[in-house]
Order: sequence, then structure tokens, then C-alpha cells
Amino acid sequence: MDLEFNKREDQNKLKLGEINRLIAEIKKGGGEKRLQKLRDEGKMTARERVDYLLDDKRDSIEIGAFAGYGMYEKEGGCPAGGVVVKMGYVSGKQCIVVANDASVKAGAWFPITGKKNLRAQEIAMENRLPIIYLVDSAGVYLPMQDEIFPDKEHFGRIFRNNAKMSSMGIVQISAIMGSCVAGGAYLPIMSDEAIIVDKTGSIFLAGSYLVKAAIGESIDNEALGGATMHSEISGVTDFKAKDDKEALDRIKNIMKSIGSYDKAGFDRCESFPPKEDPENIFGIMPVSRADQYDAYDIIKCLTDNSEFEEYKPDYGKTIICATARIDGWSVGIVANQRKMVKNGRGEMQFGGVIYSDSADKATRFIANCNQRKIPLVFLQDVTGFMVGSKSEQGGIIKDGAKMVNAVSNSVVPKFTIITGNSYGAGNYAMCGKAYDPRLIVAWPWADLAVMGGSQAAKVLAQIQESTLKKQGKEISDGERQRLFEETAQRYQKQTEATYAAARLWTDAIINPTDTRKWISLGIEAADHAPLIEKFNLGIIQV
Repeated sequence: MDLEFNKREDQNKLKLGEINRLIAEIKKGGGEKRLQKLRDEGKMTARERVDYLLDDKRDSIEIGAFAGYGMYEKEGGCPAGGVVVKMGYVSGKQCIVVANDASVKAGAWFPITGKKNLRAQEIAMENRLPIIYLVDSAGVYLPMQDEIFPDKEHFGRIFRNNAKMSSMGIVQISAIMGSCVAGGAYLPIMSDEAIIVDKTGSIFLAGSYLVKAAIGESIDNEALGGATMHSEISGVTDFKAKDDKEALDRIKNIMKSIGSYDKAGFDRCESFPPKEDPENIFGIMPVSRADQYDAYDIIKCLTDNSEFEEYKPDYGKTIICATARIDGWSVGIVANQRKMVKNGRGEMQFGGVIYSDSADKATRFIANCNQRKIPLVFLQDVTGFMVGSKSEQGGIIKDGAKMVNAVSNSVVPKFTIITGNSYGAGNYAMCGKAYDPRLIVAWPWADLAVMGGSQAAKVLAQIQESTLKKQGKEISDGERQRLFEETAQRYQKQTEATYAAARLWTDAIINPTDTRKWISLGIEAADHAPLIEKFNLGIIQV
């Protein structure tokens, strides 16, 4: 290993260490005092419930741990969006688990909470996975009700999805382990089975104070909507558990009884680790997002035996297309090549840029993978499409549109790993969030933006300078530099991986060495959902 490799490794591991430190803080939820208060009430915390429910010796992944990060500072924060979401196994069956975190504002729903719950349901629906809700929530966070209540992708969409999943035959199980109020009361009752914990679980459309105000009736919450009433009188719930563990054990037994599923039939054989150590990724990836590296080295750290079979290796070299296996699963890899390459005409092409020939190659490869029923993995480190008169005359818009069309209409499951840059229309062509990847994750140093920080800062600073000049204000060189630096700093913050993950533009920021696990679990989940649609590019300019 050379000195540069070691420098890169040290800097990138420091970045991962910072992400791990933030995740450790996020996992504390509303803080140790609030967590202990839940335990004193006879409850387990949200994460304790999830950990107890999931099979010990099986892999699991957490979706949206950074949701809400840095977004609600005036409200005291909303760690993990106030809800824990994991994909794992319960009694050997792969599923999604959603647990309200009552240590965060009593489990109240912020706008990001709703978005994260919808993302969990989307994953369950796309992959036909059973979904388990561990309910403990005070309902909508009223000071922000206008941002979560009425719109299409707001709170009400949760219950619409409950109904849709039921009609699709997707198993839904709920455990009412705390408050379940107002509209939120519909979620567990629209599930296949609803379990309620005695003394701590309650469910009603309106609590005792509101009932008193609305109709003048005096009644306590336990009599109004406690476990005994709903299990013995209303029949709203199916089983009364004495405590959290009994409720979770009941769920485990239900999951044991679930029958098998029709498979999509994605090919899998024996898994082999890469011959190239995945830890080498830290030394391969440059610290500066502008620097170059060879993407083949990254692929070798991810694929079984570090082997792959490349498609059109001598054509369209700024995108690498290859079939390979990851944890035994057959995959098609579409990766941005990040070093300068020479095309067939002897012209140099910039790494990370999509040219007409590379877009054309990727389009054909995506079509081939759909024809052969091979899931697609996008390794995204892209600065955008090539610009300039030569590219425009060569039809870059047409070729780029073909690639976007192929990604949009692909019916095989897609998985996106943002390894570095994710800029502009390159984000779209390489299967950004808008193009429905089954899972999309970022490495700790990833950047997501409409353009690179330096270029954007120059443009924004020039606009501000022009505005000031129109106001009759002269700008000195020092002021101009200060304006640029302030703009660059502000813009750079918005490009960071944590900013994107907070808003659920990505599902997680992961350790690069966990990439194989995420892809493997994702394909296994996707195998629950047989392919119904046929791949069709529709009308394209040829």
C-alpha cells in the first residue's frame, strides 16, 4: 500500500467514525432520562422492543436512522424521526418492523415521521413483505399539523396503505404498547391482528379530556380505551398481553405460522467473499470528491471472488456495465468510472461524466438485465452529463433520455449505492430516489446536489454580487471573497450525506463494508414479489 492509499484510508475512516458517533447519539432517542421513564412505567424502549422481536443471529438493516437530523431544532429535535424502522427476520421470516419511539415527544408524529412511516410501508408493498407495527404514539404533533395532516403523502396515506396492503395479501400485525390516539387508532385495527398490552396500551378516537370537552362525559382513559375494555367489550383488539414481552412473543408465534410465498425467481448460488478486502475501499476512495480513482477497484471489493463479466468493455468507458454475483445473488452492475479514459476515437473523456456512448451502453445493458431477470445495482459517483457544442451536436440529450427511460421503465429491482458524487441529471440516470430504487444508501462521504459545491457557490455568489450592484453597492475583492466563502459553506452543508439522509432522500448512511449485506437483504426482500409488468421502453428517439 502506498502513502496516498494510507492517507485516504485514515481520512475516510475518520468520516465513518463521525457518522457512527452521530448514529450512537440518535439511538439515545429523547435521552436517557426519558428512556428510563419508559422502563419505570413497565415498558421496553422502542429499540429494546425491536431487538427482542428480531431473530438474534440474522442480519438486519435500519432504514432512516438519520431521519429528521438537524431539522427540528426549535422543537427540541426529532431523533430518527421519532420512529425505528428495521428490515430483518422474525421467526425466520423476513419482514419490516416499525416502532414508535415514545421517548421522542411521546411518540408524536412530525412531518418526517409520516414520511418515514410511508417509506416503511412502501418497502413492504414493493417487496410483499410482512410488516409489524409496535404502536406507542400520542398522535400528530399539533404545532406542525398543517405539514402532516391533509396532503396526499401525509398522515392519512398510512391508513390508505393499510387497506391496500390488506387487499394485496401482505400480512400486517400490530401491538398497541402505549398510546394510540385519534386517526392513529385506525392503523392497528386495519392490521390482520391487533395485540394490546394491559395497563400501558390504550386506543381511542378521543381521550378523556376531549370526551369531557366534546360531550360532557367524565371517564378515565383506561375505562375509555384500555386493554380490558377492548379485549372483553368492544372486540377491537384480538389479544391482551400482560406486558411488552408477552405481546412480542405473540407476534413471534404469529410469524411462525405464516406460509411460504411465491418467488420472483432471482438467481442465487453459493456465496463467496471478495478476494479483494472490502476494507480497501477506504484507501481507494479519494478524500476530495474531485479526485480520480479506478471504479474497477471498488467493484472487486464488492463482488463474490472479486469476479465480474463486463459488457462492452471497449465502448462507453465512463460507465462500467457488468454482471456479477453479490452474496451469491446474480446482479447487473452499472457504475460510473471515475478516472480519465480514452474512447475508440482516441479522445480523452472525463471520469464521472456520462457521455453519449456510455449512456447508450448503459441503456442496452439495463434492457438486457430486464430480459434476463437480473436485479440492477447502481454504483453512483457521477458529476452529470457531458456538456458543450460537440456533445449537443452528438445528441447527448437524446442518449441521456434513453438511459433515463430505461431506468424509469425497468421492472427488475434496482438498488442504488451513492459512493461519491450525485450531481444533476446524473443522479436521475443512475437511479436516484425519484426512480424507485428498492433501497438507496450513501457512503459517509457522499455528496448530493444539483451541481458541485464550488461551481454552485460561484454562481450563487455572482447572483448576490449582481443584486448588490443593482442596489448601488460596490463590492471589494475582500467582500467578494467573503461572499463566496459564506455561500460555499452554506451550499456545502446542503450537499452532505447527513442532510440527504435527514430528509429520507437516502435510506441510510452505511459503512461501505456493509454494502454487500444491504444488497443481499434487499434482493432477498425483492424475491418475495413476483414480476408482473413487462419491460417496455416506450417511445424513444433512436
